[in-house]
Amino acid sequence: MKRSLKFSTRLTMIIFVWLMSFNTLTAQWVWQNPLPQGNTLLGVSFTDANTGTVVGNSGTILRTTNGGVNWNTQSSGTTLPLYVVSFSDANNGTAVGYTGTILRTTNGGVNWNLQSSGTTVILFCVSFTDTNNGTAVGATGTILHTTNGGVNWNLQSSGTTYNLIGVSFTDANNGTAVGATGTILRTTNGGVNWNLQSSGTTNLLEGVFFTDPNNGTAVGLGGTILRTTNGGVNWNSQTSGTTNLLYTVSFTDANNGTAVGLNGTILRTTNGGVNWNLQSSGTTNYLHSVSFTDANTGTAVGLSGTTLRTTNGGVNWNLQSSGTILALNSVSFTNATTGTAVGSNGTIVRTTNGGVNWNLQSSGTTLALTGVSFTDANNGTAVGGTGGVSGTILRTTNGGMNWNLQSTANYLYGVSFTDANNGTAVGAYGTILRTTNGGVNWSLQSGTTNYLLAVSFTNANNGTAVGLSGTILRTTNGGVNWNLQTNGTTSDLYGVSFTDANNGTAVGFTGTILRTTNGGVNWNLQSSGTTDNLTGVSFTDSNNETVVGVNGIILRTTNGGVNWNLQICGTTSQLYGVSFTDANNGTVVGGGGTILRTGIPPLPAPILISPSNGAINLPSTISFDWNSVPTATSYRIRVANDSLFTSIVKDSTVSVDSIILSGFLANGLYYWKVAAINAVGTGLYSTVWHFQINSIGINNYSSIIPKEFKLYENFPNPFNPTTKIRFDLPKNSSVKILVYDMIGREIQQLVNKELKAGAYEYEFNGSYYASGIYFYRMQSAEYLSVKKMVLIK
Repeated sequence: MKRSLKFSTRLTMIIFVWLMSFNTLTAQWVWQNPLPQGNTLLGVSFTDANTGTVVGNSGTILRTTNGGVNWNTQSSGTTLPLYVVSFSDANNGTAVGYTGTILRTTNGGVNWNLQSSGTTVILFCVSFTDTNNGTAVGATGTILHTTNGGVNWNLQSSGTTYNLIGVSFTDANNGTAVGATGTILRTTNGGVNWNLQSSGTTNLLEGVFFTDPNNGTAVGLGGTILRTTNGGVNWNSQTSGTTNLLYTVSFTDANNGTAVGLNGTILRTTNGGVNWNLQSSGTTNYLHSVSFTDANTGTAVGLSGTTLRTTNGGVNWNLQSSGTILALNSVSFTNATTGTAVGSNGTIVRTTNGGVNWNLQSSGTTLALTGVSFTDANNGTAVGGTGGVSGTILRTTNGGMNWNLQSTANYLYGVSFTDANNGTAVGAYGTILRTTNGGVNWSLQSGTTNYLLAVSFTNANNGTAVGLSGTILRTTNGGVNWNLQTNGTTSDLYGVSFTDANNGTAVGFTGTILRTTNGGVNWNLQSSGTTDNLTGVSFTDSNNETVVGVNGIILRTTNGGVNWNLQICGTTSQLYGVSFTDANNGTVVGGGGTILRTGIPPLPAPILISPSNGAINLPSTISFDWNSVPTATSYRIRVANDSLFTSIVKDSTVSVDSIILSGFLANGLYYWKVAAINAVGTGLYSTVWHFQINSIGINNYSSIIPKEFKLYENFPNPFNPTTKIRFDLPKNSSVKILVYDMIGREIQQLVNKELKAGAYEYEFNGSYYASGIYFYRMQSAEYLSVKKMVLIK
């Protein structure tokens, strides 16, 4: 029902598709930062407050069933960009994207199946009104229509060759498509005929949303907002208050709507667009799509995996994604668990548990950091600079708790230490700096005037530096002399790695891979299978190497480069740095804060056992139980008053797979989840379950059998914080009593069970709720009644 990336920016984001003839190796590359994903997210569709799906670059599909507390990756079967997704219910959904891609699920994304679209043009948007009827639009005026859930997609005549970017249908017949140069097309017969409407603008229109056949809104370039109340006979311009491009818009009724766009723009209206008010998103990242399920509950997604969530109509937008999105340029691990990555704006992040958690460290600089080298868990050096003539060197001896400025020079691109004292840094204009005392003093060495971009030492004496125009310099005496080596290429070289004095690899421009087995006396060109730039290399032994590059390229060899195999990593982000500590355990970093990890799969999420999900009328002492996770040494259990865990009431670590908690749970609704822990770190959290405490319970206060069903006024009313609710049952009945807030949201289930005939009393505790008006509703097979109560604190 929405759209996402816009034509103007989409064309710059179209991703190179791998069509290589060589074999691909399957490797488990897991996103560690940002979370839950770092790929740009382009489309979002929620069917209720909890159940939603987002799609994006590299075939990304993420799914949540708890309002975004947890996002689970689904297999799309493609690495092509997916621009938008439309669900008609929790199970049936369709995603569209690059080169005519259409994916369909009928089981909530457990399986996504490729459908035949009959076209190779980009499909920008899709709208389904029910399980069967849907319309997709795309480049050069393409409109596709299905009446059988996508089994067949039929081309419809749009009457235009302009790109169509957004489409919205309210039922099987009534729909509107928008696109380039202010194009608006309208159909009232399911697309048999599409009629051009006058938009009054030539601005690119990116998104459109109708709540019924008459009321609709279109948004686009320059903050354009157009509104119709008569099915598009007239489109009236509204004042948005911004000139930022607006990508998409979502309405829950004729009055309440939200538009999102460039630089984190979020606009909100509660009066059908008479007024649009700017809301604080807390981000400057592009927001490409937004989906609301009611006037209060919505999710927006965008650049570098940004995910925002509101439950109060946008008064507050909470970031659900986490981790830096600044580019990371280099990474250094000293063992399988301890590593540091550096990047733009002085960014330094550190892990001590194999990347399960990455913690931001204070570098004390805003200069770009382009290289980092650690020799053990404590001693490390980072280098960088700005503008080619201004450099920086940072040093830590305590694992990054403190980073100290050591020296400035020309921009430094690479650094290599062989022990805590001996290190070399290289950079602009052929700069080579050498230290033998851990950076207390740096001495300038001479070798070339070409920019040097990477350096690798295997011991205090033997090192190699590479740079522009195929430059390779070699030293065997700690840099006293640097000798130019002949390699047969003039391609720029961006990365180099040696495992010993003889075996090394250099990588660079247009897929260049050079290999030596004799310390650089001879450099042999290897076939990489790509013409994309390769930016980093990590060598663990003479056979096992990994190379990374632009467009998410990861190449792997297990035979010293005789064969290089492409690995699927799930992103097309630029990858700049790679570090392996052995043949299996490695980490890759890159653009948008990308951190990918292979070799140590995260601990699986525990499966919750009790209290069962949705349990009610529990005592204040609760026994929590979950299944054991292999290799787990302990577990973390969290209990909160809300599903987003912003109000934690208990956060405990236990050594067994159960715990009894008492003394702190008052009557009310609670949410809980559990994660396993071992030496690697904290694993994935379980799904979120909820339960209700009612330590008093239901009291059958009279032996007299009532003559009729009846729900009484609560007493006292108003109340603080408890009140009694009485009800009568003239015969055995299945009874449900629920409490709702002013806007109709269910906040607590008091009774949901079979009760014998009798007169009952329930004590409701409002301690965890705000002052205000609440409603309680009693329902059985033969009776329904609603009463109002007022909580005053």
